[in-house]
Amino acid sequence: MTRHYQKKVKLGVEGRRTKWAPFWAVVKRFGQGKKKHPSEMTKQRRHWRRTKLKIKPRKSRKSHFG
Repeated sequence: MTRHYQKKVKLGVEGRRTKWAPFWAVVKRFGQGKKKHPSEMTKQRRHWRRTKLKIKPRKSRKSHFG
């Protein structure tokens, strides 16, 4: 696997952790009639400019070692 692919996989995993809650979960938690944004139920907050993921590629064996 290439380094670029590994980074994409890790970004995909981290992206799933920041998804907003579905609308029915908001109703279940806060009660019917409450106008709450689904992101209030999400612990992982991230912004493309404010917080960066420090993802390093996995260490791979040098090709000239065989």
